[in-house]
Amino acid sequence: MCLAIPAKVVEIRESVAIVDFGGVRREARLDFVKDVKIGDYVIVHTGFAIEKLDEKTALESLKAWEEVFKVLEGE
Repeated sequence: MCLAIPAKVVEIRESVAIVDFGGVRREARLDFVKDVKIGDYVIVHTGFAIEKLDEKTALESLKAWEEVFKVLEGE
């Protein structure tokens, strides 16, 4: 199963980005997404950024995930 959680690009080295998933940082290859800059949000699957999101969409998605996690923690 793949969860489509946005990650914020915090660093770029050639074709590899360092992305932040709410404090957890991972590498993501940028081979499939063009024009990614520091501060952009991307969806990562198996180590590759597969989609670039605008900030509004990314923040809405992150807020929805926060609500899901709060419900799961309450169970």
